[in-house]
Amino acid sequence: MISLFYHKMLKRVGFGLPADVWVVSVGIFLNSLGWAAVLPFELIYLHDGRGFSLGDAGLVVGTVTGLAVVAAPAAGWLIDRAGARVTAALAGTALALGYGGLAFAHVPWQAFVCAVVAGIGNGALLPSQSALLVTLVPPDLRHRSTAVSRVAANAGFGLGGAVGGLVAAYGLNGFVLLFLVNAVTYLLYVGILVAVVRDDARPDPAAGGYRAVLRDRPFVHLALVTVAVIAVGWGVFSWIVPTFARDQIGVGLRLIGLIAMANALTVVIAQIPVAKLAEGRRRTATMAVGAFALAVACLLVAGAGYAPFGLAYAALVVAAIVVGVGECFYTAVLSPLVADLAPPALRGRYMATIGLAWWFGLALAPTAGAQLLGVSPPATMLIAAAVAVGAGASALALERGLPASVRLTPRPDGPRGEPARPRIELTSLAAEERSAL
Repeated sequence: MISLFYHKMLKRVGFGLPADVWVVSVGIFLNSLGWAAVLPFELIYLHDGRGFSLGDAGLVVGTVTGLAVVAAPAAGWLIDRAGARVTAALAGTALALGYGGLAFAHVPWQAFVCAVVAGIGNGALLPSQSALLVTLVPPDLRHRSTAVSRVAANAGFGLGGAVGGLVAAYGLNGFVLLFLVNAVTYLLYVGILVAVVRDDARPDPAAGGYRAVLRDRPFVHLALVTVAVIAVGWGVFSWIVPTFARDQIGVGLRLIGLIAMANALTVVIAQIPVAKLAEGRRRTATMAVGAFALAVACLLVAGAGYAPFGLAYAALVVAAIVVGVGECFYTAVLSPLVADLAPPALRGRYMATIGLAWWFGLALAPTAGAQLLGVSPPATMLIAAAVAVGAGASALALERGLPASVRLTPRPDGPRGEPARPRIELTSLAAEERSAL
């Protein structure tokens, strides 16, 4: 009854998307807000608030990320069997239990148990959420669905970071409140999925499983490009650039926070226009533009190390904005292309594999980047720029292996008010073309 009420009330809303996508995006905004409020303070809370050693606190936080890598493949299997909505709801529940439990963890073993639960949810949420968003819309609207969800996530992330700093100022009670609020946002997300969103259709199981995924050469190529892009655009600019700014330029923590906010606001403003701009254009070219933008941003950061403080800080802000634009171009294509390459019965496994590419990229940046930063900060940014350029060139080379039916981002609306062209199920066309090769 609740679901029927909402669908009658909302029907279809802006940007040509069904109401379900907007409702899910509200949930994404909420859990992004809660997670961003907690993220910068996890180590501080466990070390200063609960008295854990830095080693124990680091292992707890690392467990959440590390288990995500292990959980993602299992999540792909579950998505293909039980559906993306069910898997996302289970992931949100696990995250709520894990982070809610961390609020009351007084000794390390309790925190580790909670971190295990949260890590499992963490690994399952990204692929199930991505699969759900492309399931709720026809193929020619997948890029728009992805764009709206990215705007919601970045708006929540930007606001959550600001709110988290204010609440954390109250010490242990503030930290506990942040973790509880984070748990509540995940529960609200689960409630939205259960009460409002329609169940997604599940095709019959397909043979081959992950072996079939790994035999898909264009997809594997795409996953490898994604590792490089995520390592630079998300990893380097999340962990390495703030350290570079503090140690090489003398930027204070408050100003570093403003740089991160500039990035988030850029994505909020630019993501939907970029998604519109991508329509009718080559997907590989769109991804390459995103990767090349990251290279430009890396060069700006490298140059900032040799400039006076005011000019250097301005260069860092511009770099953050350029990174945001690059992220918009790359993500406008990524999930829709994965969905179009995947046979419907294996879509969960494809999304889980791309999720693994994200986690590997995020793990690679602080691991290798921190080592390079200790040797030569300017060289670190130049190497990151070279990796981004290589990723862009590889993205362009990917087009030769893609089926013709998925090379362009669809245009849902015809020019000058003409009717939209018929919506074609690209996944089946892609699968048929690959099988004919």
